[in-house]
Amino acid sequence: MSQEVGRGSENHSDSTPYSFGGSWTPSAVELERRIARKARGRKNSLVAAASSILVLGTLATIVVTSPGWKNLSDTFFKWAYGFEVLPKIILGFGANVFLTVIAATSVAIFGLILALVRTSRSPAITPFRILATIYVDVFRGIPMLLIILLVGFGIPALRLKGVTNNVFILGICAVIITYSAYVAEVIRSGILTVHPSQRAAARSLGLSNFQTLRYVVLPQALRRVTPPLLNDLVSLIKDTGLVSILGVTDAIRAAQIASSRSFNYTPYVMAAGIFLLVTIPLTRYTDRTLRKSIDRQNAQGLA
Repeated sequence: MSQEVGRGSENHSDSTPYSFGGSWTPSAVELERRIARKARGRKNSLVAAASSILVLGTLATIVVTSPGWKNLSDTFFKWAYGFEVLPKIILGFGANVFLTVIAATSVAIFGLILALVRTSRSPAITPFRILATIYVDVFRGIPMLLIILLVGFGIPALRLKGVTNNVFILGICAVIITYSAYVAEVIRSGILTVHPSQRAAARSLGLSNFQTLRYVVLPQALRRVTPPLLNDLVSLIKDTGLVSILGVTDAIRAAQIASSRSFNYTPYVMAAGIFLLVTIPLTRYTDRTLRKSIDRQNAQGLA
């Protein structure tokens, strides 16, 4: 018997060890499955590559061989002129970055306050809850461009003492007003996804309402709504270009000035490229965060 055990251990000495002290080698069926999966993966990759080349190549051919391609390329893709005005566009993009930082910080604060007011159950907060609901409904329903025009041209027309007429500040205020309504609803939806048993458990442990909100509800809610909040940040970066309608010299305004001098629209393409350099990595990070969130929920049995 000892000799048989010894021979058995010698036969499996090169195999992957079991956690129980034994050994394991993949069966012939498992090996065939692995080979089939690899073959299927290679086939899918070849089909995807061929399909992409066919579709994209066809579209590129249609565009390049169209009768107006020469005029289009001279008007929108005159790279020598584009790189000539690029430093001015980058300088203007600094205003977009500055506006984004200030607006994102302010929107996070005001949006959180609006969400907390709307989800509050206190009777004393009822009038503020009504006002918050009206605020969200109104500013989510009006296009942002109209808000910028109303704030940027309406407030100076009032001639109020002590109120600034700086178009950059007014543009920031318009962006904050609009995006606070969107972010408030995102955060509120996250708060409402936290099960009431979480609050009950926290209160049973002796936590106050504020402590329950601070240590139990908000951490879970914000973690769940991180992907949509990042999507709002991407949209915010793009929509900062709308303040150029007030005369703020941002990337869009700088491109507009350069285009008006030469009647060439390549500066707009350069401005679009700068925005893409910022938004595409942030979009990919948002997708990665969303994928991790879904995997975590699946692991916990929540999805």
